[in-house]
Amino acid sequence: MTDACITNGRIIDPANNIDEVGDISIANGKIASVGGGEKRTEPEPINVHDATGLIVTPGLIDMHVHLREPGFEHKETIATGTAAAAAGGFTSVACMANTSPVIDTPAKIEQIYDIARETAATNVFPFGSITKNLAGDELTDMRGMRSAGAIGFSDDGVTVMNAALMRDALALSAELGFPIMVHCEEHNLNAGAVMNLGETSRKLGLIGSPNAAEDIIVARDIMLAEMTGGHLHVLHVSTAGAVELVRQGKRRGVHVTAEACPHHWILTDKAIEKQGTNAKMHPPLRTQTDIDAVIEGLRDGTIDAIATDHAPHAPEEKTQGMLEAPNGIIGLETCVPLVFTSLVEPGHLTAVEAIAKMTSIPANILGINRGTLSIGAVGDVTAINPDLVNQVDVTTSRSKSRNTPFGGWELKGWQAITLREGSRIGVRPNSR
Repeated sequence: MTDACITNGRIIDPANNIDEVGDISIANGKIASVGGGEKRTEPEPINVHDATGLIVTPGLIDMHVHLREPGFEHKETIATGTAAAAAGGFTSVACMANTSPVIDTPAKIEQIYDIARETAATNVFPFGSITKNLAGDELTDMRGMRSAGAIGFSDDGVTVMNAALMRDALALSAELGFPIMVHCEEHNLNAGAVMNLGETSRKLGLIGSPNAAEDIIVARDIMLAEMTGGHLHVLHVSTAGAVELVRQGKRRGVHVTAEACPHHWILTDKAIEKQGTNAKMHPPLRTQTDIDAVIEGLRDGTIDAIATDHAPHAPEEKTQGMLEAPNGIIGLETCVPLVFTSLVEPGHLTAVEAIAKMTSIPANILGINRGTLSIGAVGDVTAINPDLVNQVDVTTSRSKSRNTPFGGWELKGWQAITLREGSRIGVRPNSR
């Protein structure tokens, strides 16, 4: 019997070049049929979802989230973080290694999978750290963690400052076929910084981080990827210089991919004046020139993927002053409407291009069997209402945390249905 059927939706599956109105059926947790109005001969499914007026896509993938568990459960857990993901339309998330303890051994990779099997609403794919305890001194057992299920490696939150270690990590990437996900900030240039270096930081009397702090490490790591043949993925690109460096690397044939987050193509550093610590992050919010460059990078394919860098912090942490409050914002539940409002509606990306950057492209970068509606693929499906207008209400968030600069924003294009292996997992207030 068919587990579920989604009817009358605009099906967008970039992996298979599908953009048509039709139905999708899911049997035994797998995609059974996709088509433009052909008559179904199987028995009527128990779970029928009318997607008239909706865009139906492969389950969205967020390749950059912080779920905080283990060690920081007061900020987020795998259960609450994936509940937020499902409510935002994501069926798969890739979680970073900067937990406590750090995910830096095969046993800790297995622990994340064990917790996820018991508590997660979505699929969870863990990264292992590049260096032991994120200390930047010694590489982890990447072979062992890869065997245990690590989909890639990252010291996100800090930069691997030792170029020889990064070279060796990228050499292993070339040998074993995994991405090295890099946080690019030259720590000697951004010491003590709480925002972007520029007019606003000088006005507020705060220490700023220059664009060069990001650009120097992006340039270095692209050269190391070119030397070794490894797969370099640049996390949360925020500067015009970094965009151009990635573009040049691609032109030379370097195996480099990159992602951008909504806050880095929407907000400038001036947001600090109104939003305070809810606009504090690393890399920091930059200038309109940088925003324009990130949008152009998304448009021309220099920036491959869209991610959230979902970084929850407890309210009492974010209500500290600018110097004391931690970096980062939540993003899983606002990503889709921010993409549709700021990229699709103005014409920077088509809906097909935007969906590709949240489905097939991150799946290919991570090497996971998701992001497609191919027959026999896992029945993860997302439906989006491109015309639905809602205000961001942080009080209804499934996350444990509330740290977002987008509270109260009126956005267009929200998640409507989220299915994992044919079962509905994501129900939002005001969703269909």
